[in-house]
Amino acid sequence: MASSPTDTSQPGPSHPVVEDARSFAGVPDDTQRLWTPHRMAYIGGENKPEDPHDDEQCPFCAGPQRSDEDALIVHRGQVAYVILNLYPYNAGHLLVCPYRHVADYTELDDDEVREIAELTRTAMRVIRQVSDPAGFNLGMNQGPVAGAGIAAHLHQHVVPRWMGDANFLPIIGRTKAVPILLADTRQLYADAWP
Repeated sequence: MASSPTDTSQPGPSHPVVEDARSFAGVPDDTQRLWTPHRMAYIGGENKPEDPHDDEQCPFCAGPQRSDEDALIVHRGQVAYVILNLYPYNAGHLLVCPYRHVADYTELDDDEVREIAELTRTAMRVIRQVSDPAGFNLGMNQGPVAGAGIAAHLHQHVVPRWMGDANFLPIIGRTKAVPILLADTRQLYADAWP
């Protein structure tokens, strides 16, 4: 016999107790939690430009107008710069961006291609010196369909990788544990930049 909402039977296997989980926020138990509330800004598109083609709204155009510490810029070159990813895939995730607001790799001029390549190589050396990763993912997501969050301003990803870093958290929980503050990572990399 199914129990009704007014059923006053004792809790047990056929009558489980259902409690509102919101009342347990912050209550210690045996579950380990990694809170990543900063990811909600990315998920909700908080810092995404309304018009991706407007370089006034573009975070990669606005970054160089701010201080290195405030914008998380690690190094400024002649035609490109290196900045920490505000929503990193892994600790130490860097982006190499041209100053010029261009979307496609084929739009880069020769000086931009050379400096982006050289800054990427230097970024790998610096990350190896500071963070000792086992490898890297390098790449550019060209267009929204390819996964570019800011498709209107080209940027090269330099993502350090360690053995076992792709555990259940990002795969199942869509959460990444980043064990160091972005400002601290920026300072370490800026200090090690040749």
